[in-house]
Amino acid sequence: MFQPRRRDTDRLLPAEPRVRELARELYLRVEGAPIISPHGHVPIGWLAEDAPFADPASLFISHDHYVTRLLHAAGVDLANLGVAGEPADPRAAWRILAENWHLFAGTSSGYWLEEELDSIFGIRTPLDSGSADAIYDSIMARLSLPEFRPRALFEQFGIEVLATTDDPLDDLSEHVRAQRGLTGRVIPTFRPDRYVDPDAAGFASNVERLLAATEQPSTFAGYLAALENRREYFQRHGAVSADHGVEEPFTVDLEHHDAEALFQAALGGTATASDRRTFRGHMLLQMARMSVEDGLVMTIHAGVLRNHNTPTLERFGPDSGHDIPVRTDFTRGLRPLLERFGLQRDFHLVLFAVDETVYSRELAPLAGFYPAVYIGAPWWFLDAPDAIARFRAATTETAGFSRGSGFIDDTRAFLSIPARHDTARRADAAFLARLVAESRITMAAAERIADDIVGPQPKRVFKL
Repeated sequence: MFQPRRRDTDRLLPAEPRVRELARELYLRVEGAPIISPHGHVPIGWLAEDAPFADPASLFISHDHYVTRLLHAAGVDLANLGVAGEPADPRAAWRILAENWHLFAGTSSGYWLEEELDSIFGIRTPLDSGSADAIYDSIMARLSLPEFRPRALFEQFGIEVLATTDDPLDDLSEHVRAQRGLTGRVIPTFRPDRYVDPDAAGFASNVERLLAATEQPSTFAGYLAALENRREYFQRHGAVSADHGVEEPFTVDLEHHDAEALFQAALGGTATASDRRTFRGHMLLQMARMSVEDGLVMTIHAGVLRNHNTPTLERFGPDSGHDIPVRTDFTRGLRPLLERFGLQRDFHLVLFAVDETVYSRELAPLAGFYPAVYIGAPWWFLDAPDAIARFRAATTETAGFSRGSGFIDDTRAFLSIPARHDTARRADAAFLARLVAESRITMAAAERIADDIVGPQPKRVFKL
């Protein structure tokens, strides 16, 4: 086994000594600031039940698509990693990760895992086939301790706000249970995709359940009222935002009778592909209309082709690591929505992209004009040190820092939350330090910005 090594306290900071010194000073200002996580996918049951985590594999591997997809690319069967609830030997899965650890060199997921092992479990021994079992046993021994249960870790991480992502028909009882006794807030997020996209699996039956639960008729007006009813329920249980995952950021404004006809065709299964796209676009605009009226922040996560590989979808189901980015067009696609609501100052629309080309071309100019628009933080494949730096370079010169959302961890991997936020704080400190070193902003301005973007800014944007 290799000798333990300590993590470099200046990790991710610039190599040039003077800029590194500035970045270190900025980072230390925000290192211990509370974590604001207004969008993520941690299962609420973990905090509601507060049961000990089962094993290192389910904690570090099975729920982290960054990890499983790269192992799959190297030929590992996802079933052997416990993906989608597949029964798998957790020690064997951990050994697979250890044997393939070299694949993660230079990746954000490798960096985060090392951060988690070090900062949470005190493990600094490099992971490989020789150390796998000893590290596994060391983690297992800690998981049985009270301080490593979900609620204790929530407090240890310094989480002030944690948002989950939830089905509109969820009764949110687990959120009530999870919140009891916690210092920070755990809040739901309204995610209506399967009820507003005619191409979603089971769309018609989902809508029928929605209408039945809210006692609304099978008309377009009844359908809108049903969605509004559930949004209001979520708000009463602490929700501040509604999230929309779309492949295409496309909107269209229809007359009511045209929307009624498309709604009935979608329910009846007779809508064409063009009809379904138009209906989906109109519903995204309707979701914006509802946000203007009820105050929920609207987030759009666009540009991902879900379930790219049919055999994997059929075997493991959705959300099993094969969603792939595509090009996006926000400027044309969202124009109907912004024509109606873009100047509404109480409407907050946060736009997330996986297509980096839109940052400087579309998102920064949109956020630099429309009071309603904010630029979503680097998301998914882009929430890594170099990508964060590219994001800042692409958006700051046009929109400054004030038009951003603040960092979003967007994760199911609970233990990675502090590591991801720390990565963003280091990357932002590095970017700000360069601006100071180049005399583009003063150190006082950099300090103010560093303080703002880790707390006050995401609170303003998400109305916390």
